[in-house]
Amino acid sequence: MEPPAWRLIDTGPLDGPRNMAVDEALLRHFGQGAAPVLRLYGWEPPAFSVGRFQKADEAIDRERCRRADIPVVRRITGGGLIYHGPELTYSLVCAPRHIAGARGVKESFRALTGFLFRFYGELGLAACWAADDAAGDARLGARTPLCFAGREESDIVIRGRKIGGNAQRRLRDAIFQHGSIPLADGVGEALPFFRSVPAGLREGTTDLAALGVAGGADRLRALLARSFSAAHGVALVPSELSPAERETADRLLRERYGNDDWNFGGENG
Repeated sequence: MEPPAWRLIDTGPLDGPRNMAVDEALLRHFGQGAAPVLRLYGWEPPAFSVGRFQKADEAIDRERCRRADIPVVRRITGGGLIYHGPELTYSLVCAPRHIAGARGVKESFRALTGFLFRFYGELGLAACWAADDAAGDARLGARTPLCFAGREESDIVIRGRKIGGNAQRRLRDAIFQHGSIPLADGVGEALPFFRSVPAGLREGTTDLAALGVAGGADRLRALLARSFSAAHGVALVPSELSPAERETADRLLRERYGNDDWNFGGENG
């Protein structure tokens, strides 16, 4: 029997507003009978993303970002502020039926992020869930405006420090999830733009460079795709945005993600 086929869309690095417009377009066009999608991408220039329900001005200095030409864009998933500098980013869209043995939100989240453990393992890094980090002393579930400053039980931890972030959104018969893998110290670059810096932020986070994995974004992106295919037992078929997906992304860029009213105000902007 042939493995199930997923579309693999590698858009490369895009600016923040277009990245989020493409992610939402993929979700909007995912319907009954559609092939599930794994998208790989990066951010150029670096950008901040704020959570779907977050009040951006409470977390970030908008004027300082403007002067530094760093875009701020709203995600379609919840959670806190993230700085997207040197990183690998993925998004995926699928139906519950595409996830073996995962019935609930927590189970599907863990199942879909399982390929990250294979990825880190191939790099010689021992990762675990924050809930299983026996050496960790961080409090789980504490609210914070900065994603990397907080720690949930399903966050991924290496050597006691959180690496990257993942978030999920579910519609009636669709699951959307995206996440980041920092290649280098983006937190340090982002510090001047935060309204306040939570204690322990630097000590509680890590990145691949700090863990001894150097450069080679193309190599790491290929490894990430292989890890996903192996972990989920699927075949990745290279694909591109369809004309309809591209048209929707262009419209969302004009109407939402290219506008500060949307990015800083959301539904009320």
